[in-house]
Amino acid sequence: MGTGGQIGSAVDLLTRFVLAVLATWRVTHLLANEDGPADVIFRLRRRLGEGLIGSLMDCFNCMSIWIAAPLALFVSTDPLTWALSWLALSGGACLLERLGVASGEAAPQSPPLEGNDDVLR
Repeated sequence: MGTGGQIGSAVDLLTRFVLAVLATWRVTHLLANEDGPADVIFRLRRRLGEGLIGSLMDCFNCMSIWIAAPLALFVSTDPLTWALSWLALSGGACLLERLGVASGEAAPQSPPLEGNDDVLR
């Protein structure tokens, strides 16, 4: 097989990786931050309570690790590539989540370093 096959397989791998990152972010965001259709996720989260699994559903970063594991099989079934893809998918989803917070919501403001809050400078 010539270079055309290698380029095609690299593009296929990249496409699969990007799709898997987006899917990891979407499912993780749904489970960790949304109520879901007809409040299904909200009721599930409430039923799980404060236990290990319930607290896992409140943490985007923690949840993305577990969501990324099966989606990494979409990228590769080779054990080493799967393991690296697993971590990379979770990392990609976490980066997307941080980008969304930075551009879509007001980030927490740090307190002023000195002076009175009532005085404009």
